[in-house]
Amino acid sequence: MRRLLLIGTAATVAACAVGPSYKRPPEVAPAPAWREPGGAYDSTRSFFDSVRVVADSTAKATGDSSVTRPYAEKITLPDSAQTMAWFDLLRDTTLQRLITIALNENKDVQIAVASVAEFRAQYGVAKGDFYPQLTANGTVGTNKVLVPTVGAVAGGSAAFDVWRATADLSWELDFWGRIRRSSQASKADFLSQEEAQRAIVLTLVSDVATAYLELRELDENLAISRRTLDTRRESLKLAQHRYKQGLISELDVAQFESDVAQPAEQVAAFTRAVALKENQLSVLLGRNPAAVPRGRPLTETLALIEIPTSVPSDLLERRPDVRQAEQALAASTARIGITIGDRLPKFLITGSYGTQSPNIDNLFTSNSEIYSILGGVSIPLFTGGRLSKDVDIARARADQARFAYERTVINAVQEAENALAAVRTARDQLVATAQQVNALRRAVRLVNLRYDNGISNYLEVLDAQRGLFSAELNLTQAQRFELVSTVQLYKALGGGWPVSPADSVSLPETKLPGQ
Repeated sequence: MRRLLLIGTAATVAACAVGPSYKRPPEVAPAPAWREPGGAYDSTRSFFDSVRVVADSTAKATGDSSVTRPYAEKITLPDSAQTMAWFDLLRDTTLQRLITIALNENKDVQIAVASVAEFRAQYGVAKGDFYPQLTANGTVGTNKVLVPTVGAVAGGSAAFDVWRATADLSWELDFWGRIRRSSQASKADFLSQEEAQRAIVLTLVSDVATAYLELRELDENLAISRRTLDTRRESLKLAQHRYKQGLISELDVAQFESDVAQPAEQVAAFTRAVALKENQLSVLLGRNPAAVPRGRPLTETLALIEIPTSVPSDLLERRPDVRQAEQALAASTARIGITIGDRLPKFLITGSYGTQSPNIDNLFTSNSEIYSILGGVSIPLFTGGRLSKDVDIARARADQARFAYERTVINAVQEAENALAAVRTARDQLVATAQQVNALRRAVRLVNLRYDNGISNYLEVLDAQRGLFSAELNLTQAQRFELVSTVQLYKALGGGWPVSPADSVSLPETKLPGQ
């Protein structure tokens, strides 16, 4: 038996593996460099630069806090996004705490953790098929057999007890590598599921950050609406006072009254939107809807954000969806070998070694030893074409996985290009919007002076106030858009996760129910 086991082990180790071995498909790579803005965009570059310089110099020279500076005076820009991680990007400590809570308590993440544990166990099961299966068995019973009459020897019956203890061996030699391919497929499934977990984490961090930034925008909009409402109510009181003095007509008062309704309506709308956004963010945290703590306002967050000046195209390889699709392709390729191996002979070794005795006292004596060792082969002769069609199915599924991988890479390039385009233009949009707000604030001050001195009419005042209100809302939207665009860029590039598994970020340990 020892010799046979050694021969079987040597044959299994030395055997080739049928079916194609996985080879990484040719890169569906992006262009050597990311797409650059067109000529029309370049022609406006000087305008945006001049606006930014004017806003900064005006704020420093006058010390006027009403002058909106698009962003901080100096921002440290890394040479690339190669080493940037989520917490390096998101400097708001409150947001970082919310992300940590979400990683530990979000239900989708907990489901993903449990799923990875399942696939890890399945991989262990597949590896177990490669080794001999040894079981211990024990039986005890009474037998009665009939002995026929033979010639002059009278027949009869005989009863005896049997005590039996054996170690039984069953081993399928992986001569064709079928079991090895099964283990490879299970390992690829396990790695694919790990990447799926990282994809869920990546999406969760992005969703939490985006929802939080949207909540801060709504907070700003609500504050602007309330401030505008207070200003217009004061204007209405002044108009009513001037009407009593006979300085303006009742029509003017009616116009001021109607103008108060716009910010009042927005206060109600933004109050509702804040509550809904808090509920959405609470669910992302894995908790019941409740109030959400606030951290830095958008302007301070903008002052701390770091935007990469260049982005290597090979960062796409760190995206979990790309790596998940590649592992799915590897698993499908290995399963071709499994189906081919099913068409070939299977070599089996079975054996048993133990002791048997009619009574327990003699069970382990030298005379009670029993053993058997058998070598067998199973050859599929006719299956109605089922096995050959299984190979066709496996090859077709491998083709589907390859096309899915290529599609995932192309989509990844598209998302990265979209995010880069958004980041490039978001700051310029913010610069232009900030200039508009600054100009309209000056216009409101001037028109109010002119109105108080009887030079301007009420329509000019109302038009200036309405324009400023709309521009201030647009400014918070532009601030949020720049931050969200940067979040989307990091998501498109894999969220700052290291490429090397040895350097991978360890996710927070999540306790499952019952643990």
